[in-house]
Amino acid sequence: MSTRVKAAAEPALRIGILGCANIARQFARDVSGCPDANVVAVGSRSKETADAFAGACGIARSHGSYEALLADADVDVIYLPLPNSLHAEWAIKAAEAGKHVLCEKPLAMGLGQAQTMFEAASQHGVMLLEAFPYYFQPQTGAMLELVRGGDIGRVRSVQASFGFTLSKPVGNIRLNPALGGGALLDAGCYALSLIRLVMGEAPQKVMADAVWADSGVDISLLATLFYADGRRAQLSCAMDTANHRRATIVGTEGTIETEYLNHTSEQTGGHAYGYLPSQLRLRRGIASTTPFEDVITGTGSGFRFAAEAFARVIRAQDFAAIERAAQASLDNAATLEALAKSARLGQAVVL
Repeated sequence: MSTRVKAAAEPALRIGILGCANIARQFARDVSGCPDANVVAVGSRSKETADAFAGACGIARSHGSYEALLADADVDVIYLPLPNSLHAEWAIKAAEAGKHVLCEKPLAMGLGQAQTMFEAASQHGVMLLEAFPYYFQPQTGAMLELVRGGDIGRVRSVQASFGFTLSKPVGNIRLNPALGGGALLDAGCYALSLIRLVMGEAPQKVMADAVWADSGVDISLLATLFYADGRRAQLSCAMDTANHRRATIVGTEGTIETEYLNHTSEQTGGHAYGYLPSQLRLRRGIASTTPFEDVITGTGSGFRFAAEAFARVIRAQDFAAIERAAQASLDNAATLEALAKSARLGQAVVL
C-alpha cells in the first residue's frame, strides 16, 4: 500500500457502514477519531436498527435501507461486513453507486464472484479491497520485509493455523452453508491469505480433509498446498478448538514465527478491548542452538490501520497497489474453491 503522507488540508475519507453486525460495531469504534477516515453513516434493513446503531456508535446519519446508504452523496467508501453470501451482490451495487468498497473477508464465495466484483469496480472507476485486518498491521509489514529481504533465505514451507470455539452455535451464521459458513471460509481464509502473502502466488494443487458439522459446513479442515518449485504449505482451521493463531515460515537460512493477530497491544492484559501483544520472532540460522530474537513493531487496531491504508491509496489513486491486492484476492478465492472441492471429493484438486 502507498505510504503517501496526508496533506493537512485534505478532508477525511467518509465511510458508510452497510449493516449492523457486531464486527461493524467494532469497526466503527476503532476507526472513531481517525484523522484520515471517519464513519459518517450506517445503513440497515430496519430504520430502528440503524438509528440504534448510530446512536450507540456516535454516527451522524442512519438509513433504513442499504440502498439509501448507497445513495448518500456524502459517503465516499462503503465498509461491507455482511454475511459472506452477500458480499458480491452489495459490493457490485456499491461500485455501481460510485462508492469505493472495503469488503470483509472472505471477499466472495468463489472465483467467479470475485472476478465479477473486481470487474464492476474497474468499470465504475472505484477501488475494491478485501479487508484482512492483520494484513495492515505494522507487524505484517515487518514480517514481509524479513521474507523479501532474504533474512531467512529462500522460503521452503509455511504452516498457518487459525481456530476457535463457537460460543453460541445455535443460529450462528458460521454454521449456515447458505450464508457462506464453515471453518475454511471463516478462519481458513486468514491462514491462506498469510500463505499467499509469503509465497507470492497460488499453489498448483491442493489436498484437503475436513470434519463436517450436522448443518453441512466444515467444522474443521486440514490441507496441504503444493507449489511448482517444490515448496509446500500446510493450512489448518477449526471452529471446535481452543483459540489458536500461529504461522511458521521456514527458509533455507532461518525461520519466522508469528501470531498474525488482527488487533494488537503492548499490554499483556487489561486492554479495554482485550487486545494482546502479537508475537513475531526470527531465527537467523539453521541450527537449533541459534536463539530466536523478538521483532518489535507498532501496535493498534487492524480496523483502523485498514481504514487509514485505504484512505491513502484512494487519495493517491494508487490503482497499482489495488491491482496487486486484487490478484492476491483472486488467487485466494480460487484456492479456497479448490480446497473446498478437495475436501468434498477426498482427492487432490489442481487449480
